Amino acid sequence: MPLLQSHPYTTLAIVPTGIAAAVGGYAGDAIPVVRALAEASDRVITHPNLLNGAQLYWNAPDLFYVEGYGLDRFAAGEWGLRPSWRNRIGAVFDAAIEPELVLRHRQAIDAARATLGLDVCAVATTDAPLGVTVRTTASGASWGTIARPGALLRAAERLRDGAGADAIAIVARFPDEDTDALADYRHGKGVDAIAGAEAVISHLVVRELGLPAAHAPALAAIDPDPKLAPRAAAEELGHTFLPCVLVGLGRAPQFVHSRHAGRPSDIWAEAVDSVVLPASACGGSAVLSLSASAQIIAVEDNVTTMDARPEALGINALRVRSYLEAIGAIVAHRAGIAASALRADRDPPCP
Repeated sequence: MPLLQSHPYTTLAIVPTGIAAAVGGYAGDAIPVVRALAEASDRVITHPNLLNGAQLYWNAPDLFYVEGYGLDRFAAGEWGLRPSWRNRIGAVFDAAIEPELVLRHRQAIDAARATLGLDVCAVATTDAPLGVTVRTTASGASWGTIARPGALLRAAERLRDGAGADAIAIVARFPDEDTDALADYRHGKGVDAIAGAEAVISHLVVRELGLPAAHAPALAAIDPDPKLAPRAAAEELGHTFLPCVLVGLGRAPQFVHSRHAGRPSDIWAEAVDSVVLPASACGGSAVLSLSASAQIIAVEDNVTTMDARPEALGINALRVRSYLEAIGAIVAHRAGIAASALRADRDPPCP
């Protein structure tokens, strides 16, 4: 298909974490959507929430794994993305993790080295427990706090400065979840109670170190559930969520903090052609930054606990019913065809 634009057609796919999204609210359940968007685009920029699937993952050269804080800075035009095909990954372990759980995560790193060839260069344990807490808002969205952010940053800095790590995987001990809330989530009808706190942890490292980072929670094992929802199944396959994080960080783009140090292959905000996200979750920094320059595609059937709709925010968005329709909208957009021309009622009077 001939390109009508001067750069590869670039789609940004967003589903905010911790908002009980119908697609993207579970581990890895948005991977099919991202894969399909990549077939309609030349490249897809997205964040760990859409590509992390615990033991499961999908890695492809046209998928760019960018942590949420870095994604916001990119969309604002402050940071660029530099494609990277081999990152040296440093792993931070929370001092609160029990020895058996530490062993499980170290073995996950060994497996990633031996079977995937990933360059996990070093492991550092925090000098104090991180003290993670999780909370839920009145709307049902999740968030959280970390009691000792300095301990996390000191461990990450040791990996960067001492081991030469240029991407950071973080494993923090999370409190064991409330039984009722966990049961709802496992049965496909609840919010991911730990997702909001995970975002706080990765945002902190990316903001302070300017390196790609992502988080995997350490949790106690739970008994099998015969009523487990398929969307929740990826999280039940093993003892750690670390594999997908290591795969994502292995090729995550590096952040470019100045255009003066740019390279021709660097990607900047003006290269984004379309942004695809839930219709009720349009209040984030990235979509607000790009709303004047990119085609915003708001997907109605990806319902969430939020109520930030494009019209209320003054965003001129193309509303579509599903991700299938969003893919068609991207194909039309990159071909220079107005979406209205593909509808049966396509003969409105000239304005």
